[in-house]
Amino acid sequence: MSNQKLAIVAFGGNALIEDDARCSILDQSATVEKNVTYIVDLVEAGWRVLLTHGNGPQVGFILRRSDLAACEVAPVPVDYAVGDTQGAIGYMFQRALTNELRRRGLNTPVVALVTQTLVDENDPAFDTPCKPIGGFMDEATAKANEDKYGWTVVEDSGRGWRRAVPSPRPKDIVELDVIEKLLDTGALVIAGGGGGIPVCETTEGQLQGLEAVVDKDLTTALLASKLNADAFIIPTGVEKVAINFGRPDQQWLDTLSVDEAARLSEEGQFGEGSMKPKVEALLSYVRNHDSAIGIITSPQSLAKALAGDTGTRIVK
Repeated sequence: MSNQKLAIVAFGGNALIEDDARCSILDQSATVEKNVTYIVDLVEAGWRVLLTHGNGPQVGFILRRSDLAACEVAPVPVDYAVGDTQGAIGYMFQRALTNELRRRGLNTPVVALVTQTLVDENDPAFDTPCKPIGGFMDEATAKANEDKYGWTVVEDSGRGWRRAVPSPRPKDIVELDVIEKLLDTGALVIAGGGGGIPVCETTEGQLQGLEAVVDKDLTTALLASKLNADAFIIPTGVEKVAINFGRPDQQWLDTLSVDEAARLSEEGQFGEGSMKPKVEALLSYVRNHDSAIGIITSPQSLAKALAGDTGTRIVK
């Protein structure tokens, strides 16, 4: 087993798309090429790295293409769409990371692994599908698809109707042992993309894919805990987390204890759809590991944040 410290970095799917005008595959690939320089900084600083990534927009693109082609080919199931994005986004990172490592003369192999996340088929999330996915529809089309495909459809923030699927909590990672062995060989591993492909175990011990999605940050927190990672980092659009954000008394945060972070979260200091899920994911990891740290910072500040020079840290 390697004595190098392990950092787990969780890039969001939106981090690959800079704006609505630049969302093509080539645009996303260019954004990945820019961001991998900051990941390779960690390798150069002596860290082992496990990279996870989101896939929300990309799954939406696949499902939209599937909708448009419905008269020609059968619809793509959600678990297969998650697998598709793991392969495609993993390839983007794998190629870009390999090129950047070679440019710096670093002999680090890069592996992208299609990953399955075990969930409980009795998770309450399956009773109330609430995670919107795919493109927007008018109400008539949404209701027709509901009848035709057995979907759950919801009105999404006044923007139109969308399909909604369950988002169960991750219980385990099927390929965990393989990930650990790859890390111990010195490989930079890309795994758990999009939270992993949700699967359950049948009474016969067989794996079965599910029409659901798993939260990427919760899966990454589980990986960090199972692998006893030294650091779990979530890159985002700001260098540090703030309280009273956007107000005259706004305050940037350097280091928070688990109790302080939990209190601020309960007080509503972190946005429900933005910063709060990130803080909650870091809390679920840090509170169970005495020497671990959770960090939120910007992509370009990853190495500085791990060195303790910037970013917001959550510690036990």
